[in-house]
Amino acid sequence: MAKNKIKHVLVIRLSAMGDVAMTVPVLLALTQEHPNLKITFLTKPFFAPIVSEIPNVKVLTADVRGEHKGIFGLWKLFRQMRTLEIDAVADLHNVLRSNILKLFFRLYAIPVEQMDKGRKEKRELTSGKLKALRPLTPMYLRYKMVFEHLGLSFDVNKHHVLGKQKITTEVSKELFPISKKIIGIAPFAAFQGKVYPQHQMEKLLVELNNLDNSRIILFGGGKKETEILEQWENTFSNCISAAGKLTFQEELRVISNLRLMISMDSGNGHLAAMYGVPVITLWGITHPFAGFTPFGQSDSNQILSDRERFPLIPTSVYGNKFPPGYDKAMETISPQTIYDKIKELL
Repeated sequence: MAKNKIKHVLVIRLSAMGDVAMTVPVLLALTQEHPNLKITFLTKPFFAPIVSEIPNVKVLTADVRGEHKGIFGLWKLFRQMRTLEIDAVADLHNVLRSNILKLFFRLYAIPVEQMDKGRKEKRELTSGKLKALRPLTPMYLRYKMVFEHLGLSFDVNKHHVLGKQKITTEVSKELFPISKKIIGIAPFAAFQGKVYPQHQMEKLLVELNNLDNSRIILFGGGKKETEILEQWENTFSNCISAAGKLTFQEELRVISNLRLMISMDSGNGHLAAMYGVPVITLWGITHPFAGFTPFGQSDSNQILSDRERFPLIPTSVYGNKFPPGYDKAMETISPQTIYDKIKELL
């Protein structure tokens, strides 16, 4: 089958939240350039709302812990997808599950292109040795290249973002007082190497709490995180926690209406960026050069830990590996530096 005859593409991106969010600008650009192209996006059920607003994209969810677990579960999933008359597969995940699905599709002569994750380059970048840093290919461009290898050419720029979503529930409306500038803060991450120290975040909140015509919405999940956010909500009159109060879909609507998001190197920053919201990212033992800078954000929005004091940074892509003492790296980012950048962007 000639590449230019492709009418229906299956896109595989099963996790994680930030990676799914980074596909949004690429899919928007792709559907804009190829309006007749049908796309089925395979992901986990929780992530479905992230891509559900994109034209011509239909979400298919995989229950990888239940019905679609293991090789027989994946075969069942494949048989379900075979009925969709898919012409080609864009694997934006490139892990064991998607490699098994690739074999199934190739049994039926359906072309599959996989993302080059740059594993070797990332290992070198995070080797724990002194090195000269060079930026790796951003993730959204790695996604774009997969579609180009299928013969689907298009350009991606900072305008390929979703617009503000309508605030629909009373709980969400309470978060948005009239005439207030709403600042989002997502102070947590999956691994401690990417989390700004709590005592320094509290110093930042003291300053932000006194900003005129503003309100701070705190984002996070999990029992311990929720408790911290509720403590801050009770301490700072201008802060409110969204944890546990909204569905994920409603949380996305809230994020889309923010004036600004302050995030760790984590999924919330990518969720805000896919709506074109300015994002200030705080980097600990990870680094923007690994390719995970939120889409469309300037270099000046990236606030880095001090590499003179911690010269081995980055020591990890995910924030889970670091030498002794490097858990203190983010302490080199002063609350005043973050506050000054917030004031500049507001």
